[in-house]
Amino acid sequence: MKYTYLFLLSFFFICCGGEKLNSSNLEWINNQTIYEVNLRQYTAEGTFASFRKHLPRLKEMGVGVLWFMPIHPIGEKNRKGELGSYYSVRDYLDINPEFGTKKEFKSLIDEIHKMGMYVIIDWVANHTACDNAMVSENPDWYTRNKSGDFQPPQGTDWSDVYDLDFSSPDLRSYMAKAMEYWVKEFDIDGFRCDVAGMVPTDFWETTINKLRFIKPIFMLAEWEDPELLDKGFQADYSWQLYHILKDVSKGNKKVADIRDFYENPKKNYPEGALKMNFLDNHDENSWNRVMVEHFKEKVYPLSTMLFTLPGIPMIYSGQESRLNKRLKFFEKDTIDWGAFSDENFYKKLISLRKMNPAFWSDNTNLEFLNNYPEGLIGYKRWDAENTYHIILNLSNEKENLNEEVSREILIRDKKSSEQSISPNGFVVYKILNE
Repeated sequence: MKYTYLFLLSFFFICCGGEKLNSSNLEWINNQTIYEVNLRQYTAEGTFASFRKHLPRLKEMGVGVLWFMPIHPIGEKNRKGELGSYYSVRDYLDINPEFGTKKEFKSLIDEIHKMGMYVIIDWVANHTACDNAMVSENPDWYTRNKSGDFQPPQGTDWSDVYDLDFSSPDLRSYMAKAMEYWVKEFDIDGFRCDVAGMVPTDFWETTINKLRFIKPIFMLAEWEDPELLDKGFQADYSWQLYHILKDVSKGNKKVADIRDFYENPKKNYPEGALKMNFLDNHDENSWNRVMVEHFKEKVYPLSTMLFTLPGIPMIYSGQESRLNKRLKFFEKDTIDWGAFSDENFYKKLISLRKMNPAFWSDNTNLEFLNNYPEGLIGYKRWDAENTYHIILNLSNEKENLNEEVSREILIRDKKSSEQSISPNGFVVYKILNE
């Protein structure tokens, strides 16, 4: 009966601007871009209602998947700062009243779906707020230290949360049902799972199977471990690549290290596993570095790289406006959107990826090109219909392009041409008559 339902579901869709919202299988993820929503800092009000006003802009930019940082009530006991951490969950089945109501969130999701976009929410399964009702009602669900006291996850300074003990079958059952609740009642399309590798893999495997009896969901692990993708997750973070790009930008690694990362992988991922490619996210921005200050003008060739390499690209809130500060994590600190200076740049990248299936997530064809100067990197992507060359200049020098093939330029920076590529420039072209 369930399979009949899923089959029939494939004949129904919600259409907006000629696009089909396909929730009957996970093929919809192939040409999407993930956009991380930091709701607290997104608008002055920091609410679902005020964020809703940005939906037409995000739709126009081409965003496909909206990932909301945790939307649950935040703990007050041992709270950090005035507003606390999103990741200190006081109630898995409720909404942070600072953001709005359940009715408003469901209405927001419905509107997003009508516009042909998808919604995933952040899920913090590893620990809870210190005043989550589970602490008093089910104290045996928590890890204890040698003194018998509740404790934060080992090796962390997360003093505002208590670590959960997944040896408890009752905890596993509760957590799985809590996740099912948001899929059934709110029709979300998946989860981004916080510190997924700190939770037992067999919990994820069992729970993801249960969730997929409800609907096909997209599961993103905040971790980097092939086992998680072998047991149910579709994607994890491309942390290794991010750190290489970060070091290349500062001159601490060579451009050739990017090629080596792909040609000599240190981890063996299962077929079809996706890597989420990014230059920024809430952790990096709040705790480590401002993207535009660190990468400077290399933001543009590196972003072009992340949209044309295998995997799925992600944009963080404010990235399209060249966010120039570290957003406070425990306090109110509204994004200054300005004139959305880079929005058109990301719109072009998203469109490039959507319009050319060789860049979609289900295609892993990749071959690096030879005979480029030290600061340049080039690679080829192809499918059954077309072949593309991507040339990126990560140096501060202009370089000539001696390409001896017939080609059509699809996207480039303003100063590059068919004959040369500018400092920190990028060129993507389609090979003709190959």
